[in-house]
Amino acid sequence: MKIGNIDLGDKPVLLAPMEDVTDASFRILCREQGADMVYTEFVPSDGLIRDASKAIAKMKTFDEESPVGIQIYGHIPESMVEAARMADKAAEIAGGHGSDLVDINFGCPVSKIAGRGAGSGMMRYPDKMVDITRAVVEAVPDKPVTVKTRLGWDDDSKIIVELAERLQDAGIQALTIHGRTRCQLYRGQADWTLIRAVKENPRMRIPIIGNGDITDGPSAARAFSEFGVDGIMVGRASFGHPWIFREIKHYLAQGTAMDEPSVEEKVALARRHLALSLEMKGLPRGIFEMRRHLSCYFKGLPDFKETRMKMVTTTDPDELYRILDYILERYAS
Repeated sequence: MKIGNIDLGDKPVLLAPMEDVTDASFRILCREQGADMVYTEFVPSDGLIRDASKAIAKMKTFDEESPVGIQIYGHIPESMVEAARMADKAAEIAGGHGSDLVDINFGCPVSKIAGRGAGSGMMRYPDKMVDITRAVVEAVPDKPVTVKTRLGWDDDSKIIVELAERLQDAGIQALTIHGRTRCQLYRGQADWTLIRAVKENPRMRIPIIGNGDITDGPSAARAFSEFGVDGIMVGRASFGHPWIFREIKHYLAQGTAMDEPSVEEKVALARRHLALSLEMKGLPRGIFEMRRHLSCYFKGLPDFKETRMKMVTTTDPDELYRILDYILERYAS
């Protein structure tokens, strides 16, 4: 599968962009564990054009995570165009590697974003969505532009099959579809039948990436074999589980489940993740933004509740490292 000149190989597995999850420390780990491409947290276009430091910081990427896409969102065409130009020049503005592509977020369902017409809120305004997409494509002619979106606003407006054609005609070079409507949020099962309908449309020429309920090797294999997508994207199942990409790749290649990493391996990953987070963000943010992952790294260990509570409440990095040492001592084989 190729997005512009970015060759991701056969059946690529991508890390979904997620707010407060896919920071640089996690993206680097996921690339090391087999993710073929990663995306930044979504960057607000209005924050970028106001020169907001937090928005600009989200654009900083590193060579170790390439290929990496910078994802932007917003509902004002002029702001989205300027944000796209800034994402294109991210290496100069924010430092680091920069962007290999610009991705438009038309999929986020949370109320504070969708409620004001951005993210999946744009599904109610498909003409405006297409106009913004075309303007962004024209603003960054030397960089691939992609879109991530949903099936529609609600069950009565699943417009993705027609919309996909229109977005392709606007110039995007790949489309990721989450198999839920905005009103579903993350409830219920993702509906992949409409993703398949987009892929089977003879007018579609760009890669179609499926997203929603990819949690393991079998669900990934089914996405490719039954629904015919070009690539898949993993979201919530990656929390505190960066090795999921290695697991999926193993299953796709061998048809069997990979052995779960040992406690020793998980502790080593958690320590590396924590060190990267602290190095990149400092205190206390480097710890706060690790908590979602730390609560998931050691799922399934017996009598772990008290230890987990300590991990997600302390603000002392030395204490966190001591807890990881304790986990190794108590649970390693």
